[in-house]
Amino acid sequence: MILEPLPLSPEHGLPGELLTELTALYASNREFHALSGDFPDPDDIRPEQVAAALADELAHPDVEVLLARSFGRLVGMAITLAHHPDPADPDPWIGLLMVDAVLHRQGHGRQLAALVEDRLRTAGRTAVRLAVLENNPAGLAFWTALGYEVIGRRPDRDRGRPCAVLRKAL
Repeated sequence: MILEPLPLSPEHGLPGELLTELTALYASNREFHALSGDFPDPDDIRPEQVAAALADELAHPDVEVLLARSFGRLVGMAITLAHHPDPADPDPWIGLLMVDAVLHRQGHGRQLAALVEDRLRTAGRTAVRLAVLENNPAGLAFWTALGYEVIGRRPDRDRGRPCAVLRKAL
């Protein structure tokens, strides 16, 4: 698996073919999007919605969108935040880690998480945090199996949804 930053056109847009790949990735994760409410209809995720969601993420200066490819195919993505808006929080965050649903339970998520952690470790970071929606027990099980520990509970910053906050020392 290769991890690469999201390439943007000079106008900061997504190339059409890449947007098609990303839309398919998002659409494959219907169950997650039904839980999160990030898209109005998780059965009909459209390219313009994915482009808008990524543009919202990239509006933050410390955000990086990373694409995971295997054998030339987009298999997943991760969105990281180098610095949390709360100055009391010293750790980078994983805001999203998504693997093509067809490939779930094959180790791609573990591999992608490990690559993100390695990237953060190489940048000198000593820990990483993330939040899991309280209504997502499968997500919580995934992250705790990777060594993340629940350190608190609070609503997410954007929508106020109840979340468990997890942390892992790197």
